[in-house]
Amino acid sequence: MPANIGRMNNLRVVKEKDFGVYLDGEQFGEILLPKRYVPKGLKVGQQVDVFIYLDSEDELIATTLEPKVQVGEFAGLMSVAVNQVGAFFDWGLPKDLLVPFSQQKNRVEEGERHLLFVYLDQVTNRIVATTKIDALLNREEPPYRTGDKVEIIIGDKTNIGFKCIVDNRFWGVLFFQDAVGQVRKGDKLPAFIKRVREDGKIDLSIQQTGYKKVTNLLDQIIEHMEQNGGEMPLTDKSDPQEIFRVFNVSKATFKKAIGALYKEQKIVLRKDKVTLK
Repeated sequence: MPANIGRMNNLRVVKEKDFGVYLDGEQFGEILLPKRYVPKGLKVGQQVDVFIYLDSEDELIATTLEPKVQVGEFAGLMSVAVNQVGAFFDWGLPKDLLVPFSQQKNRVEEGERHLLFVYLDQVTNRIVATTKIDALLNREEPPYRTGDKVEIIIGDKTNIGFKCIVDNRFWGVLFFQDAVGQVRKGDKLPAFIKRVREDGKIDLSIQQTGYKKVTNLLDQIIEHMEQNGGEMPLTDKSDPQEIFRVFNVSKATFKKAIGALYKEQKIVLRKDKVTLK
């Protein structure tokens, strides 16, 4: 399988040096994995997962660090510097990710958070990004049904909710009433399809739709309590944010689930906690 610049690769060690090891980069030849990234005990002939990119000298280099986003993916990242070339974003590697001025939908300022798409410049082999992402989405018919689980990236806030990237393929909308808990631009989280409109637009929800979200929650609550000595400090009086942190649901959904478990005589409700019966 050929090696890919800008992606995680599983490569074989072919040579050891004092300053690191060389990996079989297939069509790119041997690629250095610097000593500071070499896992302890790694020997010639063994495989290692690495990310390949160009260093400051425009030479191919490998690292065992995994960036926040890879080539072919969208992400919400923070701009850490701007100069005469463009804006640079923190993506989890020592060398920041460049968005050239020509690839900026709106001029990026330092400290701003933007949605972007990472791609490989086929001429230079440099990994760069663009904030001009509209044309890269909604290029096919959405294949979803109500209740399907998807992964979303939170985008710009509008007067009705948040624009979201769905599964790296589509635009969707998360209305305020369906955005349980605190969300911010760039957050990546699971969500559910609430509806696909006739015009192809997608409505999203952080929670599963219908009573299915309650029935699924019942098992989660029981399992959570079993793993914590048969009890939990959350009750129907608990803070909504704390409920969302633990179970990723609204307080209303949590109360329905607790009520169902109580009716089934599986739990005992106490003043400051819930226990298994």
